[in-house]
Amino acid sequence: MSDNAPTFANFFALFELPIAFDVDPRKLSERLRQLQTQYHPDKLSGNENASLQQNSAVINHAFDIISNPDSRANYLLELSGQELNTDHSIADLDFLDDAMEMRMDLDNAESSSDLAAISQLKSDVDQRISAHSQRFNQAYIDQNWSVAKDATQKLKFLVKLKKDMDTAIDNSQQQADDDDLYL
Repeated sequence: MSDNAPTFANFFALFELPIAFDVDPRKLSERLRQLQTQYHPDKLSGNENASLQQNSAVINHAFDIISNPDSRANYLLELSGQELNTDHSIADLDFLDDAMEMRMDLDNAESSSDLAAISQLKSDVDQRISAHSQRFNQAYIDQNWSVAKDATQKLKFLVKLKKDMDTAIDNSQQQADDDDLYL
């Protein structure tokens, strides 16, 4: 990278944030805009432009990691030397039963284009993400790594489910828009 390369010890340092699970989304977004302006690839040409493009990619990747609770939790575990072993599945049978039920409810709501049901499911998942985020945060502070890893695995599942719900909502809205074309 060029002399213009952003220097940081970790993604939190890049965004001038403390290494912690709780982040201020406003500060994160403000710093992203500053970094994007500073390292925008259109600022220079030639070899320096390629370096700025690489810097921009690192900045965007770091933002994606820190802005999402599941990837932020996983990154904090990595920084703490407690990498999550993806070979181990979630052992909490109640969570797995609940997760399967939410997945089936989403499939049913999506197949019937029931936007209200999908929105309600998403609200439920948001609450669960919040609860597991708090659980991770406390375990991280206490250095209770087994609980932190468990919470991270559950966050990964819930965030993926939420993304699937966002897609289902978009698809339902697109279907409604397409239906309006034929009225």
